[in-house]
Amino acid sequence: MAQGRGSAGAYIAVVAMLCVVNFHVANSAVFTVGDGGGWTFSSGSWTSGKRFRAGDVLVFNYNSAVHNMVPVSAAGYKRCAAPSSANVLSSGNDRVTLSKGTNYFICSYAATPVTARLG
Repeated sequence: MAQGRGSAGAYIAVVAMLCVVNFHVANSAVFTVGDGGGWTFSSGSWTSGKRFRAGDVLVFNYNSAVHNMVPVSAAGYKRCAAPSSANVLSSGNDRVTLSKGTNYFICSYAATPVTARLG
């Protein structure tokens, strides 16, 4: 009989953990960078009036023939350069979950200095 009570306790713990995870996901917002215009040279002002939090999702829509999207450090953002080990996203419809603090993104193609800084 004692074994059954332990199983019920484990079940309740798992259900409680799933509720916490679902609460966090349900409270995350999804933002399309640049709104309807997508991620472009002039998309810097789209952040005005928006509040970003860790766990929110950014959707980067862009022409993948001429752009890509690379999450970078503050130094990479300042130099507009990605390290060779960078995670380069190039689908034209990329989703990134924001981490705590300031998040930086660039296009790593040399002739297209498209950037985003959130935080």
